[in-house]
Amino acid sequence: MHRQSVNPSMSRRVFLATLPSLAAVGIVSGLTRNRMLYGSSQRSVSVDDYDHTPYDRLLRKYVDEDGMVDYKSWKGSPTDWGGLRRYLGGMARVNPALRASRAGRLAFWINAYNALTIHGILHFYPTSSIRNHTSRLFGYNIWDDLLLRVGSRKYSLNNVEHDILRKLGEPRIHFAIVCASKGCPRLLNEAYTRDGLEQQLDGNARDFFSRRRNFYVDYRSNTVYVSSILKWFQEDFGPTPLEAVRSVAPYMPPRAAQFVRSHRFRVRYLPYDWSLNEQS
Repeated sequence: MHRQSVNPSMSRRVFLATLPSLAAVGIVSGLTRNRMLYGSSQRSVSVDDYDHTPYDRLLRKYVDEDGMVDYKSWKGSPTDWGGLRRYLGGMARVNPALRASRAGRLAFWINAYNALTIHGILHFYPTSSIRNHTSRLFGYNIWDDLLLRVGSRKYSLNNVEHDILRKLGEPRIHFAIVCASKGCPRLLNEAYTRDGLEQQLDGNARDFFSRRRNFYVDYRSNTVYVSSILKWFQEDFGPTPLEAVRSVAPYMPPRAAQFVRSHRFRVRYLPYDWSLNEQS
């Protein structure tokens, strides 16, 4: 949203911070062109074979059913913050070019995006919003300057979202990847997996459209109010706003789904809440 911009060619920013705490645990293999860099070199594995279990345990411990994160406790645990770094650092072993299932690719890159975002927030925590770290002109921009090594390449959050996930042709990713904001979809408190992917994507999409902050229908005025996500990424859902909304009808509550399938309506986009998805 994840997402300050949907333009993958956004100019790069200069990273001004220092990261002694990361380097100390061996996850940062270097600072290249003044950016964060995770990862180390080991034997290659397919995205299908990467173990998401350590990340799954952390999500179950620190994320509630509404997708709110206990960042304070997570950052306060050197063991668990280190566990997240090790999970991300291990992705240097993954070779995306090796044969893998589509579901495995989706699960891997969704987890990579969400875990890297969490780590970026933990590094800056306490903070009130990810947008505090998304400079448009000068300085550090988390969308472009927080880098993850997967195999022989380094990927930013924008790379993962726009250059990989969106190109896999699965619109439901927009209800799965999370930018640490309350306007985002719920952060699932379990890791996405190849075998459970369909159920997880469907479930989180239904949860998204069940929440009034993301979607509701004013039946008297024939107006559908929907998250700005469907505006920013309309091309992933349909050629027009109306068709984009109709494409996600299967995930809406029954009355609303019937309405958007059988009526013409106006589409209005809801304000996006960029405040941190932090447990109160």
